[in-house]
Amino acid sequence: MTTPPRGSTPALSGIRVLELANFIAGPFIGMLLADYGAEVIKVEHPDQGDGIRAWGDRKDGVGLYHKVLNRNKRSVTADLGTPLGVEIVRKLARNADVIIENFRPGTLEKWGLGYEQLSADNPGLVLTRVSGFGQTGPYRNRSGFGSLAEAMTGFAYTNGYPDRPPLLPSFAVADTTTGLAGGFLTLTAIQARQANGGRGQVVDLAIYEPLLTLLGPHIIGFDQLGVVQERAGSRLSLVSPRNTFRTRDGKWVAISAGAHAVFQRLCAALEAPEIAADPRFADNPLRRENADAVEAALQEAVGRFDFAELVKRFESFDAPGAPVYSVADLVDDPHFAARGNIVSVYDEELNADLRMQSVMGRLSDTPGSIDHAGPKLGADNRAVLVDELGFDEETLAGAGLQV
Repeated sequence: MTTPPRGSTPALSGIRVLELANFIAGPFIGMLLADYGAEVIKVEHPDQGDGIRAWGDRKDGVGLYHKVLNRNKRSVTADLGTPLGVEIVRKLARNADVIIENFRPGTLEKWGLGYEQLSADNPGLVLTRVSGFGQTGPYRNRSGFGSLAEAMTGFAYTNGYPDRPPLLPSFAVADTTTGLAGGFLTLTAIQARQANGGRGQVVDLAIYEPLLTLLGPHIIGFDQLGVVQERAGSRLSLVSPRNTFRTRDGKWVAISAGAHAVFQRLCAALEAPEIAADPRFADNPLRRENADAVEAALQEAVGRFDFAELVKRFESFDAPGAPVYSVADLVDDPHFAARGNIVSVYDEELNADLRMQSVMGRLSDTPGSIDHAGPKLGADNRAVLVDELGFDEETLAGAGLQV
């Protein structure tokens, strides 16, 4: 399924974003805004570009995750450590609504591109600053990586099994949640600008903060009851059962049933009325106390069914179970296909159709879309630097900027 074309005027049409960001967290913000129609001009170093171009899996030397994170964006090149690079950014900033940056605190100021300088030319500018530990505090100058945030927020401590080491996630959880939060905060600042006489402001977002917020009741539970959440595998301290279970043919399903009526439907789907009738499992608090016993009983019941049959029974009994998918499974799921969650985008650089995650969510009147995958480095240099900003081709070429 190909991503649908934009119909009416996109939701964020007219918003211009200047992205001075690399790798994942900052570019994820730009991706979300571009998905819904913002014009995002990505400024990259002329030699290597955004480091994500060389991260992870590559095809014909082209980074595949770059094609997702930097979709719908324009790419221009500039070395921000040079006077010409600074001039390019300042000119672009004069007509920008938003700048996204994820350098170490103080770096923009060192280059003469701090908010004080940029907002002097453009008082309505919103500067979204992403860093490891924020612009203030004793850790502000530390290197910022998502893995550090996943460790220091308590995520890794609670993730994994009790008898094994703390477990970091298998994908960039801290960076991508920062991207989600950064998109929200950026649009919040744009809305605030309308109420504040057109005055912009700085968004200061540390990579650890969104994940800290998502950890739920851990802090209040420790504060009020002294509870320290420990590693519990796939269990969830709030409900029982909640775990993964192996089917007769060696595949896996996930089960989560907190409400007793839901638990009863699960037992019916498993043809196990004796589990539902067991007084140890009469309500969620009792099941939490007897988690080992209820999970052992459920595993025995699940093990009597093959995967495909059990998944159908979950659906027919409206039971709280689901297949554990690999990426190979999810790209072929008919519901994901019907919702357009995986789309195919033609890419000129690779001369191929690329399947990737679609725009997140649906707006009934102004849906987002993916117009193109991440561009070649400097693909828009001529259109932006020469045609729009008026730089001389020879000057740009002398600085190593291809036009």
